[in-house]
Amino acid sequence: MIPIAVRKLGPDETAGFDAGADSSSVASLYQADRKIYARSVSGWFSRWRWTLVWATQLVFYGVPWLSINDRQAMLFDLVARRFYIFHLVLYPQDLIYLTGLLVISALSLFLFTAVAGRLWCGYACPQTVYTEIFMWVERRIEGDRAVRMRRDDAPLSAAKVARKTAKHGVWIAMGVWTGFTFVGYFTPIRELAREVSTLSMGPWEWFWILFYGFATYGNAGWMREQVCKYMCPYARFQSAMFDRDTLIVTYDESRGEGRGVRPRSDSPAQYQAKGLGDCIDCGLCVQVCPTGIDIRKGLQYECISCSACIDVCNTVMDKMHYPRGLIRYSTPNGIRLKLSRAQILRRVLRPRVLIYSTMLLGVTAALLGSLIMRAPFKVDVVRDRGALARIVGQGLLENVYRLQIMNATETPQSYQLRVIGLAGAHVASDTTVMVDPASSRWVPVRVQVPPNAASPGSHAITFLIRDAGGQSELAEKSVFLVPR
Repeated sequence: MIPIAVRKLGPDETAGFDAGADSSSVASLYQADRKIYARSVSGWFSRWRWTLVWATQLVFYGVPWLSINDRQAMLFDLVARRFYIFHLVLYPQDLIYLTGLLVISALSLFLFTAVAGRLWCGYACPQTVYTEIFMWVERRIEGDRAVRMRRDDAPLSAAKVARKTAKHGVWIAMGVWTGFTFVGYFTPIRELAREVSTLSMGPWEWFWILFYGFATYGNAGWMREQVCKYMCPYARFQSAMFDRDTLIVTYDESRGEGRGVRPRSDSPAQYQAKGLGDCIDCGLCVQVCPTGIDIRKGLQYECISCSACIDVCNTVMDKMHYPRGLIRYSTPNGIRLKLSRAQILRRVLRPRVLIYSTMLLGVTAALLGSLIMRAPFKVDVVRDRGALARIVGQGLLENVYRLQIMNATETPQSYQLRVIGLAGAHVASDTTVMVDPASSRWVPVRVQVPPNAASPGSHAITFLIRDAGGQSELAEKSVFLVPR
């Protein structure tokens, strides 16, 4: 909290002010945030959330240990400038595929948000996933919400220090393991494990393991909801993708108000006669919320659609023998117009959803088609700047080029070279080139033409490179210089 002392105004400056008001006061620029103790919850949505936690973490931690063709199945080798994605080998020249993947991810996010709100945030976002894991560890070591609150308010003791130390020790270990796995996508993870065991890692590997481990520990262990509320830009622009037919976590105000406690034995007619709705004002929906909001106040940008409030409210409704769904996934129009589930689903196919879907399908089809038709090798042609043109035996004119042939397969390949575009032009050097698996090779190529075959100046030629099987052929353009 930062206090600001407001200076005392002079007699001439106080004209028009209430004479009984204080001439100075203290204002606070910031309000201290209370610590959120999220309560554990079980239910249908909670089980789905944990299913996705397991699925995402098995993929993240497990994929680097898979092997294909005697190499790591997924490896982004920045030093060798090769990216292995299972059976696919990509080069920096394939950056267009990364661009397409990012476009698909963005369109998918727009589509899912327009249809069903922040499902990504509530179920699959790394911040949500790791916060869920870290909170589980915290509950296992320190106890559930009420126990943690009492322990934090209690004076310092050996038992308190021991539990806190154990919790943070597990958190740090999980963060470091996460950092190690992250670096294992860029450095072969088995080699990295040997280096870690002997503490012989390079400075960049040390930096990224510790950096990513510290980020995981800090974000999931300490900042938690602060990341979602203040650091994540998605929460800020989500409203641009919402409309009145977007499926969101919603409190049915017409059914729940007014709130109030009542005996469990009261029938609907009895508590309704008292002016009460179905909400018993237990506050559990607030206690289970990881961002600490009250969903009964309406949609708020802090809501990540984790649906923990739905699970706990349904549990309370079951105990009170009331119908479920006081808090449920619905749409603003669905609540206002009292639409059935079928009517809500029929409103899904609206213009913005159709536009997002069409764009997503188009980009996905284009990317997949490009990958399927992608040539298994690439060629770059560079003129030798040391000798633009020269006359060799029998008066032949010769230009020298350097061809970079990149083998995108994981087997040795043989390639045939020839040149067209200029009468009498032929390759005077070796026309067969061998390239190792998933490697590139620079090859000097001499192209000769007969004397007087072309006028002085620059003439377009084309190199044709065909693999030994004759299944793929690439054409790369260049120029042949004839001196005056």
